[in-house]
Amino acid sequence: MAFDTIIRGGTVATATSTFSCDVGIAAGKITALGPDLGQAAEIVDASDMLVLPGGIDSHVHIAQPSAPGIVMADDFASGTMAAAFGGNTMVLPFALQQKGESLRQVVKDYHAKAKDQCYIDVSFHLIIADVTDGLLGQELPALVKDGYTSFKVFMTYEGLALSDIEMLKVMSVARETGALVMVHAENYDAIRFLTDRLEQAGKTAPKYHATSRPIPVEREATHRAISLAELIDVPIMIVHVSNGEAMEEIVRARARGLKIYGETCPQYLLLTEQDLDGLNMEGAKYVCSPPPRDKASQATCWDGLQQGIFSLFSSDHCPFRYDDPQGKLLPKGKTSFRWVPNGIPGVETRLPILFSEGVGKGRITLNEFVALTATNHAETYGLYPVKGTIAVGSDADIAIWDPKRQVTISQSLMHGGCDYTPYEGLEVTGWPVSTMLRGKFVVRDGKLVGKAGDGAYVARGKSPLAVPRGA
Repeated sequence: MAFDTIIRGGTVATATSTFSCDVGIAAGKITALGPDLGQAAEIVDASDMLVLPGGIDSHVHIAQPSAPGIVMADDFASGTMAAAFGGNTMVLPFALQQKGESLRQVVKDYHAKAKDQCYIDVSFHLIIADVTDGLLGQELPALVKDGYTSFKVFMTYEGLALSDIEMLKVMSVARETGALVMVHAENYDAIRFLTDRLEQAGKTAPKYHATSRPIPVEREATHRAISLAELIDVPIMIVHVSNGEAMEEIVRARARGLKIYGETCPQYLLLTEQDLDGLNMEGAKYVCSPPPRDKASQATCWDGLQQGIFSLFSSDHCPFRYDDPQGKLLPKGKTSFRWVPNGIPGVETRLPILFSEGVGKGRITLNEFVALTATNHAETYGLYPVKGTIAVGSDADIAIWDPKRQVTISQSLMHGGCDYTPYEGLEVTGWPVSTMLRGKFVVRDGKLVGKAGDGAYVARGKSPLAVPRGA
């Protein structure tokens, strides 16, 4: 037979169009799209279902080293399994360099953690923390050539925050090599100043995490990152934007012709700083950076998605168990919000949240949903058109959705290593029921049928978005 599998009777949606047809799959690739493709070794009935590109979550943290005494809740097995149940077929976590480490060795060690553990495909961003001559002149250019074509820099966090001159040096290498720079934009010195003042006043509960990182801290760093990028003439991606003031910096930069891109996340659409004000340490469940803001910021982030200011919708999945002394209840964290592990889970709920709150409530179209959750990620990070779309020649990475299924999100439904979801009790309409990686089911009708090791590491090409203006 011409096909290993035919998905029949579903409504196919890409970033640009929606149509009814069969999807023919052979040797892990989509080989035909059309009506009544005939017979195959297996026919999958997708009647009344949506057939969408598998989600790509290009901002997740898995099996990442943390401060002493803190352990991340997800390794590659649990993290990629959770992602698959959430309708994703690829995630892009970070190989994090710490001071004194060789970046090449960091990447090698990170591959060892992922080896034979992944249920879906992965590719790695790099995190740059130690800007040495050797890294700039040798390691980074060689790694970009090997397919690690994006790296992240931090403007905050002890041991990670880069100075302006270090940022400029890294951006210069990105421009020379064609890599894309991702920026976590928060002013480290301002946060330290505010944190010290809050602690001196005895304001140490988790809710003061948000107070220590107000909107001006993010807005200033966003403006400064854009200014540095303008000096070098290098495109950058501002990740996890939480509010309108930071978003406006991106808008103004684009009006000047700069190539500045933006990403936002579910927590900035649904959570607010009030969620951090729980009894005892309950608020620690919502500690992430930037913190959730207010209802006005939520509305502005929706505007950013609708207007194309944000091209990516990622989870920033960074899971720490709540009821765990190596997680959110770290003993030191009970003395001050400063020490509470920073991050929340979200890789499994990202797609249902945006589908229900976005498509279901008329805020975005189905095609915009596909773009924001799959296609734009593939295009941004050098994976398109092999990944991120349903087209002849693309990998058969497909999620089959029941657009009418109503689900109340609960930790009891989750599959990752975390022990809570920040979206407990949220009612959503639309749910991924099956996930297929390169033509083989990983999740089928809500049940795990794949195995660890089915997913592969994917080297990436250079991002077409990273081409300088030539100024």
